[in-house]
Amino acid sequence: MSENEQAGEKTEQPTEKRLRDAREQGNIPRSRELATAAVFGAGVLALMAYAGTISSSAKAWMKLALSPEPGLRMHPQALFGHFGELLLQLLWAMWPLVLICLLASFLSPVLMGGLRWSNKSLMPDFKRLSPMAGMKRLYGPEAIAEFTKSLLRIAFVGTAAGLVVWHGTRSLRDLLNQPLEAAMVHGLGFTLKLMLATGGAMMLLAAFDAPYQRWNWMRKLKMTREELRREMKESEGSPEVKGRIRQLQQQLSNRRMMEAVPTADVVVVNPTHYAVALKYEGGKMGAPTVVALGVDETALRIREVADGNKVAIVSAPPLARALYREGQLGKEIPVRLYSAVAQVLSYVYQLRTWRGGPMPAAPSINVDEFGTGGRA
Repeated sequence: MSENEQAGEKTEQPTEKRLRDAREQGNIPRSRELATAAVFGAGVLALMAYAGTISSSAKAWMKLALSPEPGLRMHPQALFGHFGELLLQLLWAMWPLVLICLLASFLSPVLMGGLRWSNKSLMPDFKRLSPMAGMKRLYGPEAIAEFTKSLLRIAFVGTAAGLVVWHGTRSLRDLLNQPLEAAMVHGLGFTLKLMLATGGAMMLLAAFDAPYQRWNWMRKLKMTREELRREMKESEGSPEVKGRIRQLQQQLSNRRMMEAVPTADVVVVNPTHYAVALKYEGGKMGAPTVVALGVDETALRIREVADGNKVAIVSAPPLARALYREGQLGKEIPVRLYSAVAQVLSYVYQLRTWRGGPMPAAPSINVDEFGTGGRA
């Protein structure tokens, strides 16, 4: 496989930015099996917890519904108000069940990806009108996965319900010989068992579907290497722009160095490839400070500025290379170079006070230029 083909494959895990953008667009993992199981299971548990309250309210509602006031026959127009009152009483009787199921409907989104509101998800997507997209949805991997889930749903729920019915066949036949109230109690108990078994089967299916939906969501958001490079380029900035910024920063730093060279006491050179300008003020500085340093063209520029401002230039190749490797701009020189630099400064001070007679002899600097420390 060629490099271009490999670059087009989505082999890279999605970045945090891609995941964040997907969530902002309303693209988050969702499991319909988990949502169905959560609402159904919560409804069954609510029925078990509030069975007494709901049954008493339902009994009173049925009595009212089946025993209307005789005066309603004489006033048919009042039937609409009566029906509305019956509806409100029914809702009042079922409100615990409705409220618990409503709260349970938020459980699946919270577990899968959180509750998020996105206006972008409400916008129409005309790509879904494409016949090719429709064919992919009908015969693609997603359709196969949904078909497999449907088979599993039938198998799980059917097996659970069938087992309950199979073991409860005798009790169902016995209901015919029981009093009405006892039959109702036993019948409701059987119904709850059936619903519990069905809810358990739904939860088992949701336990498989929820991880799959999250894995499938991450798979769809995978990125190609080109997409990953493009995103890094957008987030960190173009290499050309960053290079230009570094160039401007270097130019600014060089300008500041050149402005500091006239204030130096001495420039130690190599004699042409390295140049380091040093400044020392007794009582203000603990040691000589590097005010400029450079190689090649920068070193030549330092020499020119030093010549133009009558700053002493001393040729000491090992010391110049050592100062460049270990010195830092604006910082004091390394301790191990104190002695060598002191000889250079002493020579410079002698030149400043020389008014005739024998010329001060240039010092013979002996320093290990590859000592500890150094510039990478």
